[in-house]
Amino acid sequence: MSVPTAIDAAALADLIERTRTFIREEVLPVEDASGGDIVAAGGDKLRVELQDKAKAAGIFAPHAPIEYGGLGLPITQHAPLFEEAGYSLFGPVALNIAAPDEGNTHMLDKLATPQQRAHYLAPLATGHVRSAFAMTEPSPGAGADPRALRTAAVREGDTWRITGDKHFITGADGADFFIIMARTSGEPGDPGGATMFLAPADSPGITVGRHIETLDRAMIGGHCEVRFEDLIVGEDAVLGGVDAGFAGAQVRLGPARMTHVMRWLGAARRAHDIALNYVNNRSAFGSSLAELGMVHQLVADNEIDIAATRALLMTACAELELGGHAGTSTSIAKTFGSEAIGRIVDRSAQMCGGLGVSYDLPLARLMREVRPFRIYDGPSEVHRFSIAKRALSASRRAAAESGAGNAALVATPEPEMVR
Repeated sequence: MSVPTAIDAAALADLIERTRTFIREEVLPVEDASGGDIVAAGGDKLRVELQDKAKAAGIFAPHAPIEYGGLGLPITQHAPLFEEAGYSLFGPVALNIAAPDEGNTHMLDKLATPQQRAHYLAPLATGHVRSAFAMTEPSPGAGADPRALRTAAVREGDTWRITGDKHFITGADGADFFIIMARTSGEPGDPGGATMFLAPADSPGITVGRHIETLDRAMIGGHCEVRFEDLIVGEDAVLGGVDAGFAGAQVRLGPARMTHVMRWLGAARRAHDIALNYVNNRSAFGSSLAELGMVHQLVADNEIDIAATRALLMTACAELELGGHAGTSTSIAKTFGSEAIGRIVDRSAQMCGGLGVSYDLPLARLMREVRPFRIYDGPSEVHRFSIAKRALSASRRAAAESGAGNAALVATPEPEMVR
């Protein structure tokens, strides 16, 4: 496992500025020319071209280990860089910090064996390949509640046979390998018994099916149906330990939720900047729109949501960086951030009137892209459930320790929480 190394404030400021310049000069024009559709813009061919330019600019993979060409920075210093990259929908692809590869890079760095690091982490971190994380399943399988996991891995001597259906697997089309969550013990609904397996995408038994058409168009490789049918893998395919899959996935999920917030906050800032420029230059009712009180409220509310999202994000990142689980702080930042980002883009479109919902401005496609974030990486409702359960549980523990409170309430067992 690599150890992140912070850089000083001046070096970070320089890196932020170089990232900002690169995104505006090299990436935004490509996004605008293709309407934010990564397939229309060139898909993997474009990805390689942009990543080569990012490497030349010295801004490639801020999160990845230095040994693989990344910058090896801690998560608190990822935030401003990921935000600047997210100012363009294609920026995360250019810097190799897009989902799911960014989260998979982090998890492999933490959990992979030396052999797995060489075979999977090295080519992923350097941008030579893409990956996919296969957990979500069709109903009644795993989704917002991962305990419903039904894909099964059965041990056969020194191998495992994996069978099951997945869907909404981001990046599956064109991925070089899959990280597969499968049940190795227990029954669907049990809180444990999951294991993560690594498998090359061209392994017999893996079929990538149709792209599930969604609102967003900027995530390379689509959101696909994937079938695992009698996929045979060896013991060396186990990532993080047998029956330790849910615990291992937590290594990925908390930080990945925060990097989502970073990237989409950049997109929201772009929407806000577009609206500011518009109202400063558009006149109506005898004055500039920027002089109207109703516009002032929209602008101010955007500024508040941007600042609050960034503050909650940095609080969670600081907790993660210190080694904490950060379950509550990441859920709070993800829930507030995903909803605030949607509000920012929506208000920006409102300020721009008809142009705001047309494709003459980028706002319509930004609205299209950010709306799914309230669902991706855990719906807001599930995060609220988790936040509330932790708060109630903490209150019960405090009451029990002090001998106060309702005895029946203290004795009530807490259901397993979704994290």
